[in-house]
Amino acid sequence: MDISINLTDGVPIYRQIVNQVKYLVASGLLQPGEELPPIRTLALQLKVTPNTIVKAYGDLEIAGVVQKRQGSGTFVSEGRPQQVALRERRRVIEQRIDALLAEAHQLNFTADDILRMVRERKAEMDGATAEPAEAKREVKS
Repeated sequence: MDISINLTDGVPIYRQIVNQVKYLVASGLLQPGEELPPIRTLALQLKVTPNTIVKAYGDLEIAGVVQKRQGSGTFVSEGRPQQVALRERRRVIEQRIDALLAEAHQLNFTADDILRMVRERKAEMDGATAEPAEAKREVKS
């Protein structure tokens, strides 16, 4: 499990851990039933107190992302991760949209300008993935 802590962004460390675990579940990098590192192991790895990990794991359990199994460890929940994953994926994209809109506003772009640019970029990306197949056809001809 790859988690990194940023001490300068103002977000509490436990919250950074919670957000990153949610992201790992949402992206499928952590699968239902997969075990999270033990509290002491993760605390040593991240150079934080075990209490920070306990708080993060507690918040994740309350949110239904993980389940603690007495004597066995902490595991990604089997039941609700789909709902949590969808919410988390949406949250990630909404954060990026918010940042884009704030920057666009600073640069005097309208929402219509941004939507047009997004559509153009998407078309370019779709065209870029289609080109290799077209190029192969041209070579064969």
